[in-house]
Amino acid sequence: MTTAIVGVGNIGAVLARHLVAGGENVVLAGKGSARAAEIADELGPLARAASVQDAIPDADTVVFAVWLDAMRELIPQVAPLLEGKVVIDPSNPIAFDEDGGLVRSLPEGESAGSVAAALLPENAHYVKAFGTLAAEVLAANAHRTPRRAALFYATDDERAAAAAERLIRTAGFDPVKAGGLADAGRIESPGGDLNQFGADGELVDVAQATAAVHDSSH
Repeated sequence: MTTAIVGVGNIGAVLARHLVAGGENVVLAGKGSARAAEIADELGPLARAASVQDAIPDADTVVFAVWLDAMRELIPQVAPLLEGKVVIDPSNPIAFDEDGGLVRSLPEGESAGSVAAALLPENAHYVKAFGTLAAEVLAANAHRTPRRAALFYATDDERAAAAAERLIRTAGFDPVKAGGLADAGRIESPGGDLNQFGADGELVDVAQATAAVHDSSH
């Protein structure tokens, strides 16, 4: 299986390292080709760099590890290439106020997930995942022992759910479903009760994560 990672900033680079360590083939695409090529060289034979247009067709799953505003511009440009693909969206509705504090970039009740999913072709398979932990926390906690750290995901699509669960396990975490697309906001920051910054800022295992999903469900 091959996963394309579009965006090689903090989350994209960390995810690429975790997936390659787990044996996944990855294709990296970034705004500038140099950074993607540098990371691919570092990761070895399971990784390669390509343009966005060349990375997507070869992949089973596409991760858009970019800001929500960038996704709004990018997905319409490559939408025909995403038909039939599993699309993973780690984005959060983050903006910064004049003091540098985190604020929501979307109105209450609207999630980044709902925005991203609406941009996709009808036959794409959407899942919100890999955006609940800050990059440094994601980097440091793969294959945690004695109990793995859990990562939440949200989707209404069975194929997308299966792909997200496989990749979360490959990356060294345990998957826990937070719900469907309507629940995507729960695993987004700021404001989501199941995001790292909402769930008391702590890593949780499967039992704790599952309890949190049900304890706070609406």
